[in-house]
Amino acid sequence: MKSPLLSLPGAVPAEGADEGVAAHYGDLFREQRALADGTGFVDLSHRGVVTVSGPDRLSWLHLLLTQHVSELPAGQATEALILSANGHIEHALYLVDDGETVWIHVEPGTQEALIAYLESMKFFYRVEVADRTDAFAVVHLPAGSIAEVPEDAVVRETAYGRDVFLPRERLESFAEQAGPPAGLLAHEALRVEQHRPRLGFETDHRTIPHELGWIGTAVHLQKGCYRGQETVARVQNLGKPPRRLVFLHLDGSEVHLPAHGTELHLADEGSEGRKVGFVTTSVRHHELGPVALALVKRNVPVDARLLADGTAAAQETVVEP
Repeated sequence: MKSPLLSLPGAVPAEGADEGVAAHYGDLFREQRALADGTGFVDLSHRGVVTVSGPDRLSWLHLLLTQHVSELPAGQATEALILSANGHIEHALYLVDDGETVWIHVEPGTQEALIAYLESMKFFYRVEVADRTDAFAVVHLPAGSIAEVPEDAVVRETAYGRDVFLPRERLESFAEQAGPPAGLLAHEALRVEQHRPRLGFETDHRTIPHELGWIGTAVHLQKGCYRGQETVARVQNLGKPPRRLVFLHLDGSEVHLPAHGTELHLADEGSEGRKVGFVTTSVRHHELGPVALALVKRNVPVDARLLADGTAAAQETVVEP
């Protein structure tokens, strides 16, 4: 779905998973600094929007999600996962309940599979699941923003800012008064700095929540049963995850950033040595320079220097080994 905000001056379209919105508006670092200072907004209108309504919505979702939501207060934001029977991450949900409806935004293009799963689990529960992507757009306001939000808009407020669910026909008028636009590259740079994983970027077909630090933020360890809980409990109580998320400081003299999936090797062994992990997201940060998130094998020493396609990388621990 192509955003009308791509008509704003300087807008350069994003590619890949974020196609449909702007990668930047002509000045990546200025846009990053604006977001870090609490000004401007990010167009996330390419993300999927799903609603769950009905009197049983919270108790029903509580049975399916990794998060404790049965008594979720109206207006309180949370995030949750849906796991496979083996505990692998299938969906990441960012949600808030407005007192009558649970509003959820998800990665672009994943809403159809999510809805199919939710519909298959309805049984006798009094719930209605709807795809609202065509009618509603998500806009992100950074922490500290004083931009006004329409009174009837649903807002999901977190420590990182506010996600606003706007009717699509209001997107352009909202942009006119919300401050300077910032593209997805600026948003991603701050996400990487904050060590926040993203489905499809930091995850693959075998990722479990412990590897990414999603325990606590998206996974509640004291709630009732849900699909994949046995794996979560076993790793939490008896073992360690096979991989761990790390933050990388990349050699700033290199022109190109390592792409998603770039293999990581121990610097001592060179680029032909054994693979110890891979880059998940790499960005250029306005203060830190080129940085990245990556998944490495748990037994990789925390002080080991790495190589990403020949680019030197120093680790910073995100998930403890």
